[in-house]
Amino acid sequence: MLTVGLTGGIGAGKSEVSRLLVEHGAVLIDADRIAREVVAPGTPGLAAVVDAFGPDILAADGGLDRPRLGSIVFADPEKLAVLNSIVHPLVRDRSRELESAVPEDAVVVHDVPLLTENGLAPLYDVVIVVDASPRTQLDRLVRLRGMTEEDARARMAAQATREQRREIADVVIDNDVPLDALRERVAEVWDDLARRARQGSAGAE
Repeated sequence: MLTVGLTGGIGAGKSEVSRLLVEHGAVLIDADRIAREVVAPGTPGLAAVVDAFGPDILAADGGLDRPRLGSIVFADPEKLAVLNSIVHPLVRDRSRELESAVPEDAVVVHDVPLLTENGLAPLYDVVIVVDASPRTQLDRLVRLRGMTEEDARARMAAQATREQRREIADVVIDNDVPLDALRERVAEVWDDLARRARQGSAGAE
């Protein structure tokens, strides 16, 4: 098994890269998706978040009001740290559970937005960073996700810098390019990952 940590700044296009890797045959473990699961209604995770931030962060249906919680934690590093201390251990345990169920020769891609910030690079065989300029990130967040520029800048500022992400990268995928060029780059990266996974599997036999 080859474990890959995939990360990138918000709006860099990491989700598109993960989708393309899955098309090639990767097994995706999406930390964002798991983070939603572990704070779903009725979970101990949601109860812990409500204890920390109060019932006002709940929506009318009893679920988490993500925009409201986001506006609180992304403007206050201490509150963000509190939220992370609740959610991250739950995500880590669930990710390990999912990884244990995949075939031995698989390429397992962990899509982890805060991989750099949380010092998780050593956990993976390969770290891939999807890179885009801050201007591109801001444009995508405002134009495609409907964020205000102020909210988008706050979320970008709460993450690692572009330079910090590139420092921990084994592979950098430039996503300031047209989709066809991105597809070609991901295909090259996949060929290398698949080769390494085969070698690792053969060595374990």
